[in-house]
Amino acid sequence: MKKIYLLLICISLICFSFASGIQAQSDIAEKQDSKNIKIEGLRLYPNPAPAGSMLSITSTKNLTKTVSIFTVLGEKVLFKVLIGRDLDISHLNPGVYVIKVTEGELKATKKLIIK
Repeated sequence: MKKIYLLLICISLICFSFASGIQAQSDIAEKQDSKNIKIEGLRLYPNPAPAGSMLSITSTKNLTKTVSIFTVLGEKVLFKVLIGRDLDISHLNPGVYVIKVTEGELKATKKLIIK
């Protein structure tokens, strides 16, 4: 009889721990989505970009942008505060990168391919 009660208690604890974990994760995701409001009209041109070229980054507001480029493994390979629109990517090797752009309070993340 004690074994059955112990088994029921263990099962209920496991069920409640998973239910609260799912709720906590969804709350975190909602908070992150509210912070990551997309930059209106953000364009990267050309994408895919030829190796040794310049990348043009434009948006509707054309404010000063903070640009970070990461490898797909998360290593930061470039950080630049961009006043104009052209970004020199000539030192980057061909491959797939993740580019994060911040313009004022707005943030956006895009994929960048260099051929």
